[in-house]
Amino acid sequence: MPRTARPRRRTALTALSTCLVMGCASGEIPGGEEPPPSPGASAPSGDGVVTWSSSADRIGAAVDGRGYRLVVRTSVGGTGLRVRLSNAFGDQPVTFRNVHAGLQREGAALVPGSNRRLTFGGARSVTVPAGGIVYSDPLPVRVPAASALVVSLFVPRAGGVLTGHWMAMQTSYTTDGDHTAQESAANWTQRIGSWFYLDAVTVRPRPAAGAVVALGDSITDGWHSTTDLDRRWPDQLARRLRASSTSAVKGVANAGIAGNRVLTDGPGQSALNRLSRDVLSLPGVRTVFLFQGVNDIKAEPGATAEGMIVGYRTLTERAHAAGKCVVAATIAPYKGWGEWDPAGEAVRRRVNEFIRTSGTFDAVTRLRPSPAQPPRRRPDPSGLRRRRPSPPQRQGDAGDGRRRRSGEPRLRRRAARSGIDDHKNLRELSRTSTAPERSDPPGRRPPPPHHGSKRPAWRGCWRRERSPSCR
Repeated sequence: MPRTARPRRRTALTALSTCLVMGCASGEIPGGEEPPPSPGASAPSGDGVVTWSSSADRIGAAVDGRGYRLVVRTSVGGTGLRVRLSNAFGDQPVTFRNVHAGLQREGAALVPGSNRRLTFGGARSVTVPAGGIVYSDPLPVRVPAASALVVSLFVPRAGGVLTGHWMAMQTSYTTDGDHTAQESAANWTQRIGSWFYLDAVTVRPRPAAGAVVALGDSITDGWHSTTDLDRRWPDQLARRLRASSTSAVKGVANAGIAGNRVLTDGPGQSALNRLSRDVLSLPGVRTVFLFQGVNDIKAEPGATAEGMIVGYRTLTERAHAAGKCVVAATIAPYKGWGEWDPAGEAVRRRVNEFIRTSGTFDAVTRLRPSPAQPPRRRPDPSGLRRRRPSPPQRQGDAGDGRRRRSGEPRLRRRAARSGIDDHKNLRELSRTSTAPERSDPPGRRPPPPHHGSKRPAWRGCWRRERSPSCR
C-alpha cells in the first residue's frame, strides 16, 4: 500500500523549492475546461516572464491630461521589455500616449540615455476600452534584475473610474501635461504613493526562467513596511531566488491587496474573482503562493471553516487546471485585533488543519506571525517587547526563518552583573539602556541573504496523482 506523505511546514523559499527546484509545473494545461479569463487578460505570445506586477482595483476618478512616472522594482532581468496597462475597472475608454520606459537615477530623474519609447502595434498611442488591458510591443533592450524601472505615460483622455493599485509603498510622480520623454525631474514635482494604470511588466530572461505569484492581503501588499526600500516579504523572496543556484524560478509577482479576502469582494475583488487576471494571465508563472484568509474570518459576518475550505479547493483546482503548482501558508494568529473572538479563532485553527493535512496543496509553509499577535505569551517585565517587528526583522521572518535576538536577554545579563534581581529595577535599567531592536536606525543593514540550504534538493511535489502538471 503506498504511503501518503504529509506536507511539512517549511520556510518560504524551502516550500517553494519543493515545486520549483525540479521544475514542478511544466506549464502544460491538462485535460479539462479552464475558467474563462477576464476581458483582455490573455498573456502575450512568446516566452516572456513576469518580472513585476501589482493587483488592480478602483482607486478614484480618472483625470484628463495627466502624466504619470511610475517606479517599480524588477525581479528577473531580460530583454524584450513589455508593459501591461489596465483599464479593468474603468467604465469609459482610456487613451495612453507617448509611453516610455527607463531606469531610475534618483527620484523622478532617469539615467541619461535610458528612456525609450514604447509602442502598441507600432503606434505611439492606444485606446483601451472599459474593462480591457493592453500589452506594449517588445522593447529590444536588456533590463537588469533588481533594477528600478520607471514607466512614464501620458493620459490625454480619460474619464470615470481610475484603475490602479492604491498602496504601492513606493514613491512615484505625476504632472500636468506630457513630459514623458524628459529624463530630468524638472516637471515631475508632485509625489504619489500609488501605481496608476500600470499592472505588469514582462521580460524574456536568458537563460529561461519561470515566476511565482504571491497571492495575498495586506501582509503581502507590504502594509507597515518601509516606503521605497522594497522590504515586503515577496521582495525578500525575490532576493533569495536570485541568489539561489538551483532554482529555475527568478520572477516574483506581488498580487497582494490590503484588506483582500478569498471569498467575497471588499477592498479589491476577492481572490477567487481576480485569480484569472492577477495570476493565471501573467506569462511564465509556474507557482502560486497563497497566503490569505484572515480577512474572511475577521469580516462581519465572518466566513465559516466549511466556506473557506471550499474556496481554497476551488482556487487550487483552477490553478492546477492551468498547469500551476500551489504553495499555501497557514493563516497567522490575529489575537489582539478588535475583530478577534473565540469563534473566529476556532475557524482559523480548523482551516489551518485543513491546509496542513488535506493534501490539497502541493506544499505547505508557515510565515512566522508578528510578535504583536501571539496566541499566548508570558509577561515581559522589562517592557522592551515591541508591538511590531522592525523592517529588518520582517525580512528575516519572511526570508530565512531565523529569529533575530531581542534586547531583553542582554538587558538581563547586564542586570545580573549590576546585582539587580527585581522587575521594578529591571524596568528602570531598561529606560537607560539602548534597545537594539526598538527601531530601524539609519545605516543598519538587513540580514544577509541566505545562499541555499544544506538540506538535499527535494525531488518533486507532494502527492501529484491529482495534479499532472506538478509531476
